[in-house]
Amino acid sequence: MIEDTATFQYLIKAGIPADLPEYHGRDESIQHAPIRNINVLSPEERRLALANALRYFPASQHETLSAEFALELEVYGRIYMYRFRPSYSMYSRPIDHYPAKISQAAAIMLMIQNNLDPLVAKYPHELITYGGNGAVFQNWAQYLLTMKYLSEMEIDQTLVMYSGHPLGLFPSSSLAPRVVVTNGMMVPNYSSKDGWNRFNALGVTQYGQMTAGSFMYIGPQGIVHGTTITLLNAGRLKQLGDDLRGKAFVTSGLGGMSGAQARAMLITGATGIIAEVDGDAIQQRIGDHYIRQEDIYTDVYALLTEFVKARESGQARCFVFHGNIVDLWEAIVEKFIHIELGSDQTSCHNIDQLGYCPAGYTFDEAKKLLQNDKTAFDEAVKNSLRKHIHAINILSARGMYFWDYGNAFLFEAAKAGAAVTDESKPSGFKYPSYVEDIMGPLCFDFGFGPFRWVCTSGQNEDLETTDQIAAETIRDLLIDCAPEVVGQWRDNLKWIENAKTDIPPVGSKSRILYADARGRIEIARKFNLAIREGRLKSPVVLGRDHHDVSGTDSPWRETANIYDGSKFTADMAIHNVIGDAMRGATWVSIHNGGGTGWGEAINGGFGLVLDGSEASENALNSMLYWDVNNGIARRAWARNPNAISTALDAMKKEEKLEITMPNIVNPDLLKKYFT
Repeated sequence: MIEDTATFQYLIKAGIPADLPEYHGRDESIQHAPIRNINVLSPEERRLALANALRYFPASQHETLSAEFALELEVYGRIYMYRFRPSYSMYSRPIDHYPAKISQAAAIMLMIQNNLDPLVAKYPHELITYGGNGAVFQNWAQYLLTMKYLSEMEIDQTLVMYSGHPLGLFPSSSLAPRVVVTNGMMVPNYSSKDGWNRFNALGVTQYGQMTAGSFMYIGPQGIVHGTTITLLNAGRLKQLGDDLRGKAFVTSGLGGMSGAQARAMLITGATGIIAEVDGDAIQQRIGDHYIRQEDIYTDVYALLTEFVKARESGQARCFVFHGNIVDLWEAIVEKFIHIELGSDQTSCHNIDQLGYCPAGYTFDEAKKLLQNDKTAFDEAVKNSLRKHIHAINILSARGMYFWDYGNAFLFEAAKAGAAVTDESKPSGFKYPSYVEDIMGPLCFDFGFGPFRWVCTSGQNEDLETTDQIAAETIRDLLIDCAPEVVGQWRDNLKWIENAKTDIPPVGSKSRILYADARGRIEIARKFNLAIREGRLKSPVVLGRDHHDVSGTDSPWRETANIYDGSKFTADMAIHNVIGDAMRGATWVSIHNGGGTGWGEAINGGFGLVLDGSEASENALNSMLYWDVNNGIARRAWARNPNAISTALDAMKKEEKLEITMPNIVNPDLLKKYFT
């Protein structure tokens, strides 16, 4: 269908419609967010939630909308305002289709719509991008009002966003961020999972996950790359070679983030199995071309027979078990199948809202149990986690290398009483998080993290040009880079050279690769020059995952390899977002939560619109440098050896950089005290 651009632009500028749009009910043809249990809300609090929702609308509409919103709250556990879901299709349009006064505002509109694209988002009609509860907005009124404000924004205004709620446009300056986003910023004593459920139901906060609430999600591609890098480096760490051909990797999850594991298996050459209980998630990944129908099994033993054959022949293949991961692990134990690498990507950060489906229940049965008997559901989850860990412990004793994927799996398993703790380990767990062993020392401590960009023209030609520019830059960097990072650059060069064929296109014209400060700045400079010279037809949005060198403080994931006691602090993430705002970011965000769960992390991100100007050049040089080296300095102060060497090298190359460096204490001296 050909879209009427003028009508689309009119609707964007109108914001919340003056007249009530026709209500067709909830669209049951697509997947929806789980029903939220709001038994914690008193009648008075439910009335408060209703009043909070109605304040977006004139009093003349309250009689009609109050009944409607009250029903949504009772039936779904949230007020999404389905009536106000736009009639136009939701996807990222070319930047010049947006009715904006400045290109920065139009670029942000594009990024918001990409996060809500049904081909990208997990639950688009509930404004949730990924992770079960990673929201862009709490309701459709917030979306409509935000897009209206962006259409009106001028170069000396800043839009302030409180957990999806657009507080308003405020006078600022051309050098200030155009948008400042906060998500879930709670007074610490109220930052509990029960608190999230209560306050989100009241309509006063939301869980922005990472790139959901910061408008920077680019579909599974981002996590495909991160998972690919993780698997390759895990193989190197365990001396399995430079690829994983003939090696087994077993894990769980085909959701918005975890679904990327399927593609990463094929890219690295592994023979793998992913368990997934949610049939809708499996169908979505078939539609994304990440998995194949013929590789899906409901009979675990039939699956294992074919898996062993494929592994012995060295096939790069992803099998899918449509069933519970516990059943899969127990069958592997029973059949004495050797597994080299194992992990888990169930959404344990969202364990109270069916992020983890207990063994012995289908997905639908677990949904009903959660709705009808939360106590029984919680007990079933704990029993399942204990069985889960028992099987992993057996396979690890047989030689499997297992890691936690930063999804709070080990944390929740320990709370359930599973045999997973080890007080002799820095983390307190038997198994490391992937950041402790892999991403932290091998990537983050060298400044390597998930740098990404979006071509706002919406044209494949522009994306291919940026791929070529990035590849050329990496080849130049390989000439004189430190020997310790040659492997990282080679992995990323191979990634970018093969991205067009390895990554099925989903959503915006975007790309990701891992780069250090020098790499990010060099690539961004060349993009800016290409825009100025007309080789790129429209602005380019730069960003990154919050899962990066400096962007996130999370003791069970991003800062898990910080051992000086400061991994439970959040100074780095807060300073990072402030520093980015001061140095030219187009928009910035700071969130409570992230992949490890509400109250377990503080994470932030940015967006930077390159338009070929000198102002863009100045911003990228200053902001990208800070955005990486803030984390390098913190990691060096924590005495991480690779971060120390990276910090010393950075100071040699930049005379205005002075980092406070640690003096290393002789451990024998310390043993003399506090015996």
